[in-house]
Amino acid sequence: MIDLALLRENPEIVRRSQAARGNDQSSVDEALEADRSRRSALAAFEDLRAEQNAFGKQVAKAPKEEKAALVAQAKDLADRVKQAQQVANEAVDAASVALARIENVVIDGVPAGGEADFVELRRVGEIPAFDFEPRDHLELGEILGAIDMERGAKVSGARFYFLRGIGARLEIALMNLALDKALQNGFVPLITPTLVRPEIMQGTGFLGEHADEVYHLDKEDDLYLVGTSEVALAGYHKDEIVDLAKGALRYAGWSTCYRREAGSHGKDTRGIIRVHQFNKLEMFVYTTPEDAEAEHLRLVALQEEMLTSLGLAYRVIDVAAGDLGSSAARKYDIEAWVPTQEAFRELTSTSNCTTYQARRLDVRHRPEDGGKTQHVATLNGTLATTRWIVALLETHQQADGSVRVPEVLRPYLGGIEVLEPEA
Repeated sequence: MIDLALLRENPEIVRRSQAARGNDQSSVDEALEADRSRRSALAAFEDLRAEQNAFGKQVAKAPKEEKAALVAQAKDLADRVKQAQQVANEAVDAASVALARIENVVIDGVPAGGEADFVELRRVGEIPAFDFEPRDHLELGEILGAIDMERGAKVSGARFYFLRGIGARLEIALMNLALDKALQNGFVPLITPTLVRPEIMQGTGFLGEHADEVYHLDKEDDLYLVGTSEVALAGYHKDEIVDLAKGALRYAGWSTCYRREAGSHGKDTRGIIRVHQFNKLEMFVYTTPEDAEAEHLRLVALQEEMLTSLGLAYRVIDVAAGDLGSSAARKYDIEAWVPTQEAFRELTSTSNCTTYQARRLDVRHRPEDGGKTQHVATLNGTLATTRWIVALLETHQQADGSVRVPEVLRPYLGGIEVLEPEA
């Protein structure tokens, strides 16, 4: 949820944010009214309960001949308290629903609009040029014996695949390169659960308008398969007061991820660009709200270091408000050039969620002055994922179907310099 103090004291800021996202601004007024009704109902309930407690003491001290009449009054008062509690509970539930319609307040400077309204911040690297007709990543993967889509579909259905041989080794190499990068920069590695409880999924903001992307194990389990280890990492310190006295808490979560890809029929059906299952190393940070924007830029810099070391051409974009997702206040995407598509395609994203997730999951820290605890800020960013193989194979391919291995990856592949086609 958003900061209630901000909503009450500066509702116009929230309205502007909703407008930038393309959302209905009337939701702000509805939330304010629901918040007022909740506070009024809770106050009425607390007043009646205090009256009930005081009256109970009066009954206990009353002479025996007066108690019968007082007990009847006490019963009437108890009924009124019960009714007031029901009204208060309904008001709390209604306020929760109304507040949930308001997404995180975007940071000043975030572009307004939808998916096409991003702002390109910079381009890095040279677009690869070939003196032969380049093959796409799937054709290369098949030549190398690295990707098997046909058997993936046979075993699990459309948008599943096998990485085999050098393909499996390449993904593991990528993930280990990213893990070393994370370790060198103070991240604690975690292998995270891929099934989480509803309150964790809800707390991170993934059960809103994109809930149809999430796999759900219902009935006796009632667990969700995560689409990113961000979910488990956000829940790691749920209901805790964390210590930020020595700086931010930085985690690197390695996990398999699952996405239904609902609504993407006909999009990127060839190869491993848009699939139901993939692996990812995700950076996740808990820090103070004051340090969140600087930390955000730090995560982007680490992602750029990875892509540059792999010899990939890319661009960094400032994602428009309407394409952020409910929990992000700002998001930077890095898109690598995919030669056969003649387009930049997203390889990483990193989001500053300010205090939005922490409020929902109640993660706090105590300021250095020892004052009242405050909610932390959370940030997340991709450091490696299966999709990177697409850009790697296509960028570094050679005319005979072989693929040059970026120097930085060679130690993780036993010194292999070139991926050779299978005999």
